Amino acid sequence: MKGLTRTTRQRIKEFTSTKRQRVNDQATRQVNANVRQPVSDPENQRVRKLSLAIHSLKLHASMAFPLLLFLLASVVGADEPFRPEPGEFPPIAEATSHRGELVFVDHVNRRGTLRLHIDGYFSERRLHPFAMLPYGMIYYRGAPAELRDIPIGTVLYGRFYLPPDPITSAVPVIKNGQLGQPRENYAILLEDGPSLCLREGKTWQLKEVQINGSEGHIIASLERKEGGEGLGGEHKMTIDGSTRIWRGRELLGLDDLVADETWPATGQKKFEAQPIQLSLTWHPRYLYQQFHVADIWLDEAAMKVASERQRQLHIRHIRTRWMPARVDSVSHGKFGKATITATLYGGMDESLYADFKPGIGAKMAAAENTLRTWWPDHDGMDGRILTVEKSKDTIDFGSSGIQIQFEVPLVLEGFRPGLTVRIRPQNWPNVKPPIEEQVRSLEDRWPSPDLFQK
Repeated sequence: MKGLTRTTRQRIKEFTSTKRQRVNDQATRQVNANVRQPVSDPENQRVRKLSLAIHSLKLHASMAFPLLLFLLASVVGADEPFRPEPGEFPPIAEATSHRGELVFVDHVNRRGTLRLHIDGYFSERRLHPFAMLPYGMIYYRGAPAELRDIPIGTVLYGRFYLPPDPITSAVPVIKNGQLGQPRENYAILLEDGPSLCLREGKTWQLKEVQINGSEGHIIASLERKEGGEGLGGEHKMTIDGSTRIWRGRELLGLDDLVADETWPATGQKKFEAQPIQLSLTWHPRYLYQQFHVADIWLDEAAMKVASERQRQLHIRHIRTRWMPARVDSVSHGKFGKATITATLYGGMDESLYADFKPGIGAKMAAAENTLRTWWPDHDGMDGRILTVEKSKDTIDFGSSGIQIQFEVPLVLEGFRPGLTVRIRPQNWPNVKPPIEEQVRSLEDRWPSPDLFQK
């Protein structure tokens, strides 16, 4: 009965019992009718035996059908991908990993489209629309980011689930997954190559550079453990004048490295597995797992410079849009007063979490699953942070593990358990977001997936 609800199991049990009783009653009536026939008649005896045999088969069939239904439901339930519960942080072990190029972004609603890469498959497939979960985390160049920060064509790595609520899904619900377009299309994590490598503590190993005028190739390898994520092995990738090369605090081009004789003007140069970081992008032969290099970081200092630039961009964005959080519970007082317990979402810079302190004033505004708000500086509710606690237990993926208690003089409709809110400590700007990011209609609250079917 795995995969069935308690109510469904009870209904099947009742159906089985009723069906079995009906068959028994019918068989008994038929047997009694046959018994009243003269038993000396050989023809009647044969009819009675045949009747008993038929009804015995019916009885066994009636009992086997529910069992077959149970087994079928168990198999279907076992093969069904995990679907997160709305308002809960799902186990990361249930997520499915995919890699692909970013080809479209709707940054306002935190959704977009990927062209998935499939190892060993060389035919064009459908594009894969995706949406970020409310607590879904995005990283670019090793720092927290928004979809709008990432250039189109960037190769990204993500972990995905089924839509928590298919009815209000912001992307098409895929009933029958296929190669290149799996059913899982809600992301809890999306990151570029450098972010993945920094998270796993690994680097590309540069082995050779081949230059021919204003373009060329690099040959580099990347370790990938068995069952690990991302690319692995040795790859030959194109470079040209569009490739950004970071060295220390310098941003260079291919011609600069040729001019200072770091790389040859023509020909090839070998390296002793020099550690570098790479950001990959679209290549005309993408179906054959070929890539163009968008960025090269030649040393650790260069990577830190790029990460810091992105980190500062992220900090400004969150301070002007406010920290997203999940409402855990609401303790109601008199005359609308309430104490709200909320968990701050994960994936933000630590300096932002540090601004949440007990005893300070703050403001809370209702938000949607897209993290969009209405008019937060006007319809948000002022209050005071009572407590700030960091969990000592294992922290769920998507959660910061930081839980606050927030006291408000008047609880709002959007402050319900499981829903998303935005919170502004008193030292953050009390401003409204750009008009295109505000919720102004039902369509804004639940963006239609029809956008991806045009």
